[in-house]
Amino acid sequence: MGLTPVRSGDVATVVTSLEMVERPDLPEPPPSPLSLVRWPAPGLTRYRDLFRRVGGPWLWYSRLAMADADLARILENPDVQVHAVRDADADGDVGMLELDFREPDSCELSYVGLVPGRTGKGHGRWLMAHALRLAWRPGVRRVWVHTCTLDHPGALRFYRRSGFRPFKRTMETFPDPRILGLLPPDMGAHVPMLADPPGGAPPER
Repeated sequence: MGLTPVRSGDVATVVTSLEMVERPDLPEPPPSPLSLVRWPAPGLTRYRDLFRRVGGPWLWYSRLAMADADLARILENPDVQVHAVRDADADGDVGMLELDFREPDSCELSYVGLVPGRTGKGHGRWLMAHALRLAWRPGVRRVWVHTCTLDHPGALRFYRRSGFRPFKRTMETFPDPRILGLLPPDMGAHVPMLADPPGGAPPER
């Protein structure tokens, strides 16, 4: 069994890509106190704040590292839809859904997630029901999503229960976003850092 070296300042993960190639029977979303609000061309600061709060615990970093002009070009594209999950009783948004229709006849669920404290309560099923209803618009023949071993441990099982089927696995390495200063050192506690973040070693747990 071979081992692949990973630099001390990098993170390694196994990415699983999943797809649906036939429109399923789409159930009604279960009852929820949450609502989904479309963000047409969201501002970069607001978008990144929500992206960080939803994805930070799982080391989502790509949109934090992207140049402003490149990110704006994506978010302003009419074939990219960004939605915030809102709770009337909470201060601020509590989740996000991003759909990418830029590839013909296809929709990628680019980002689907809830902030910590909202998972494990059935809200994920509600969010996925809405995601699939939005993704399977007329003309779409394929909906796909990817997850990785850095994500919530139940993510892959959740996608499969939602009707997605794995079609590819790949390995990915990237610079640790905590070391780059894109995320706080205490994010992603399930992934140890092997190099010090900006300002020195992280605090003892």
